[in-house]
Amino acid sequence: FVRIGAAATFLASGGAALAQPSLPVLSPAIRRQALASLELHRGRLAHVDRIGIVDFTRPSSAPRLFILDVASGACQPHLVAHGRGSDPTHTGWALRFSNEPGSLASSSGAYATGAEYGGKHGRSMRLSGLDPENGNAESRAIVVHAAAYVGPEIVASTGKLGRSLGCFAVSQASLGSVLEGLGTGRLIYAAKA
Repeated sequence: FVRIGAAATFLASGGAALAQPSLPVLSPAIRRQALASLELHRGRLAHVDRIGIVDFTRPSSAPRLFILDVASGACQPHLVAHGRGSDPTHTGWALRFSNEPGSLASSSGAYATGAEYGGKHGRSMRLSGLDPENGNAESRAIVVHAAAYVGPEIVASTGKLGRSLGCFAVSQASLGSVLEGLGTGRLIYAAKA
């Protein structure tokens, strides 16, 4: 875990965060939005001690999924892919968001984490959209899962991650830490300020 406002990168083998003074950890604006969303949806969540924040103001080559300890401000950064429909020309930047079935895009807004299950991507976690802009998350099967196109070696070879079909895809090395850090009944907030 690193402190909010500290600098970190996640491009080391095994996913350990290394200090890099030029890289911000998390946009203060996205952090404020996420905490406001936590308060708004508090009654629909089982736990409010930790939240996941996806900062889509950052490129896919940078850590942009943060597991935030609300009390201490410590956060753990991870690489995470965005959907193909959010980046049709594969620039490495999430350019647009959609809640429409078949869009293959990432959706912004607040999600509640659900149960873990074993699916076609292995260990995965269900998500429920809590906002109008992601209310189709369950019918679109938007989940957290690991993918071979996410990892520091992909960034090193291509300069960006591969793209999901709208899911929050993380590296296999990060999956356990992400799923255990979130657990069932917590918030994930995704946005681009």
